[in-house]
Amino acid sequence: MAKLEICCFGIECAQAAQEYGADRIELCSGAADGGLTPSYGYLKLAREKIHIPVHPIVRPRGGDFCYNMNEFEVICEDLKMINEMGFPGAVVGILDTEGRIDIERMQTLMKIAQGMQITFHRAFDMCINPLLALEQLKDLGVARILTSGQQQSAELGLPLLKELNNKSKEISGPVIMAGAGVRLANLSKFMEIGLTEVHSSAGKTVPSSMSYRKVGVTMASNSESDEFTHYCVDGSTVEAMKDYISITEKVSA
Repeated sequence: MAKLEICCFGIECAQAAQEYGADRIELCSGAADGGLTPSYGYLKLAREKIHIPVHPIVRPRGGDFCYNMNEFEVICEDLKMINEMGFPGAVVGILDTEGRIDIERMQTLMKIAQGMQITFHRAFDMCINPLLALEQLKDLGVARILTSGQQQSAELGLPLLKELNNKSKEISGPVIMAGAGVRLANLSKFMEIGLTEVHSSAGKTVPSSMSYRKVGVTMASNSESDEFTHYCVDGSTVEAMKDYISITEKVSA
C-alpha cells in the first residue's frame, strides 16, 4: 500500500498522526521557516511516545540550502545525535553555490547516518538539474526524495514528478515522494501517476487556549502574524487520506 507521511510540528501532532493511521512522521520545528531541526526535548519525547517511524528533519536555519562551515558542523552533530537516539531515518539536504547536490558533504552525512534511511528534502526543488540530481542521490544511497516537482506546489509539479518517478524505477533509485500542497482533494492525482509515497501536513489552525491576550506586543518578526493560533494535525484528514489510499489500491488490484 502507498505510504502516507505526515509533517508534524510537535508531539501532539505526531500522536494524532499516529492514532489516525499515518505510516511515518517527519518531525520538525519552525513551521514559519518550512521546517527546522527539532529540539532534544521533542526528539526524546518522540522516541518515548511515537511507535511508527519518525524521521526528524536536520536543518539549522530557514532560507537556502547552501551552508557555511559552522552550519555544516551543526548539521553533522544533530544527525549524529539523531542516529545515536535510535531514529530509523532523518531528512536532510545540501546544495552547493551553483545549485548542485553537494556531493562531498552529502557523502559525509551518509557515513554519519549509517544504518538510517535518509530522505533528501525539498532542497531538491532548488537544484539546477533534477534528473542528474536523482542519479547522484541514487549513488549516494539516499532512500527517498521529497519533492514538489520543482514547483510551488506538487500539483503544479505533476509532470516532473511523473518523469522522476519513472526514471527512478528504471534505475532502482530513491523513492519519489510528493510534498507541498498534497491534500485529500488532490491525492488521486499523485496516485494516478504511480507514486508510492506522499507527504502532507494534513493540518488545521486552532486557536490558543489563552483567554488574556496582550494587544500591541508580538514576539514574531512579522507583526501581521497571529500568535494566538497554532498549527495542528487534523486526525480526521489523516484518516480520510489513508482510507482513500486503501480503497483506491483495492479497486486497482
